[in-house]
Amino acid sequence: MSPQSVVVTGASGTTGQAITLELAHAGFDVIATTRTEEKAAALRQRVADTGASVRTVLLDVADPVSAVRAFTEIATWTDGGPWAVVNNAGFPQPGAVEDVDDEQVRRQLETNLVAPARIARLVLPAMRERRDGRIVNVSSVAGRVSMPMLGWYCASERALETVTDALRMESAPFGVKVSLVEPGSYGSLLRRGCARLLPELRVSAYRAQYSAVGEAARRCSRQAGPRPVARAVLRALTAARPMPRYLVGGGARSTAALDAVAPTVASDWAKQLLTGLREAPPRVARAMRLPTP
Repeated sequence: MSPQSVVVTGASGTTGQAITLELAHAGFDVIATTRTEEKAAALRQRVADTGASVRTVLLDVADPVSAVRAFTEIATWTDGGPWAVVNNAGFPQPGAVEDVDDEQVRRQLETNLVAPARIARLVLPAMRERRDGRIVNVSSVAGRVSMPMLGWYCASERALETVTDALRMESAPFGVKVSLVEPGSYGSLLRRGCARLLPELRVSAYRAQYSAVGEAARRCSRQAGPRPVARAVLRALTAARPMPRYLVGGGARSTAALDAVAPTVASDWAKQLLTGLREAPPRVARAMRLPTP
């Protein structure tokens, strides 16, 4: 019996590589997508060095023409279409809401929200015909918890989670199972993103917060490593009855739980402390390991 085929998008990044390796070593026929042949070659070599193998196809998920071309090619390899897709491609767009311009917002939503829906549209007909298939969308705890300085990223992930919920219910009667994987990622995203944005925001009203937030985020990081994310994806693909959502990492679970049970005023206050939008009294700062005023 041939191994089941799984497409992994955004496979050249840290998490994408971890997912690719996890699934390849679990016996799946992994088809990994990258945006360049150089990244594809490097990925194939890395997987080969571990004793497994992977096929690659070029795909820019934000480009509709590229998506149709890639999945048309994949269909010729997989008897009409893959058994499963892991929508892992995506990126954070940090910045205060007013600092992110329309073009950046559109790029964020096109990559993180529209692209996974487009890919689902391309693979679902074959899955329905077989009455078997799986779609796993990799989101973030940011899809549950809105954070300052990541408003547009949180919006894209919240929208992805809402669309995924609808897709799960719509696809179930046809034998297609849909799951979300939600890693905790807030601290790491702020550290990387704000450092990258800082030179571009010389006139921002939030410049002081961008400067301070990296240290606070480092101390309060909720980032799950790539291997737990990969193992959650594997569980979603192998469970007879996969869960609708997989929260990955204690940070993700505690962050989601706190936002669900704490009063909004208290939750806002804590997030403002974390991002330097509010000064913490010395006793609170010591308890939260934040810089004191």
